[in-house]
Amino acid sequence: MQQEYTKLLSEILNGMGNTDHIQLGDIPDIDLYMDQVTHFMEEHLKNSKRYENDKILTKTMINNYTKNKLLPPSEKKRYTREHMLVLIFIYYFKSFLPLSDIQAILKPVTEHFFNTEGDFNIENIYKEIYALGKDQISETIRDIMANYHTASNSFKECPEENREFMQIFSFICLLSFDIYLKKEVIEKMIDALPRPSADKKS
Repeated sequence: MQQEYTKLLSEILNGMGNTDHIQLGDIPDIDLYMDQVTHFMEEHLKNSKRYENDKILTKTMINNYTKNKLLPPSEKKRYTREHMLVLIFIYYFKSFLPLSDIQAILKPVTEHFFNTEGDFNIENIYKEIYALGKDQISETIRDIMANYHTASNSFKECPEENREFMQIFSFICLLSFDIYLKKEVIEKMIDALPRPSADKKS
């Protein structure tokens, strides 16, 4: 593939490697009103937007998450650090999972560990997942580069005027197939989870 695509991918992967997701220390120790919550999320996740006009989080989204029991209700119209952490989980999950699947994943977590007095809580969970995610970035970058090199050597017999496009197409297909397989695993794991008690027949 032409050097411009190699340079573009290098820039994308460098950005991925330097991605610094929201850390616990970034979240205010005080409870926030809804406007403050949406502003915080917009400021800290704006680099993940594809288009400038995309919305990271809106009041309607927050109300919908609460209605669908993804997010515990606010406390006197204010949201705690734990609310913020649950919203961050929802933000990443919703890019590839429907709300029903996110509920199946998050409801057991919030039921057992949200606003608990024990040593293990939502903050502990977020801290550990954050660390696991940071470790995964370098491995993901290596996998993407391997797919890129594979695609760069594909379609050697294709007419030269179409070869570059077909190699880009090949690269996108390889990445998409990887996502498809992982999404299939996620869906089957979710389907195997115990159903919430509210959904069980009496």
